[in-house]
Amino acid sequence: MKTCLVIDDSRVVRKVARRIVEDLGFECSEAEDGQKAFEACKASMPDAIILDWNMPIMSGIEFLEVVREMDDGAKPKILLCTTENDFTHIQRAIDAGANEYIMKPFDNEILESKFNQIGLL
Repeated sequence: MKTCLVIDDSRVVRKVARRIVEDLGFECSEAEDGQKAFEACKASMPDAIILDWNMPIMSGIEFLEVVREMDDGAKPKILLCTTENDFTHIQRAIDAGANEYIMKPFDNEILESKFNQIGLL
């Protein structure tokens, strides 16, 4: 079974994303900040990551940069999740190693479409 790590400082967003990815057939785990997510990735790299941009301790971009430097950091497909919609933010995420991005709020159709787009389904 494929695995997904949902990283967001909002418990509600994590729960919504978790329900959606579990319905898509993924085993799901959660982290509330980039540092906890980094520790989880060191223990076991997931197949997919849904990553919030703005978080305490380690931002989404910082996490993205450090995880892509790990030995198996190229493995996960990473969706950066943000409320920022200007091109410079999106380009920065792609340049840092995000496979795709989604805007908040998102729903199951959007997430399923993005997972299809990046080859997870």
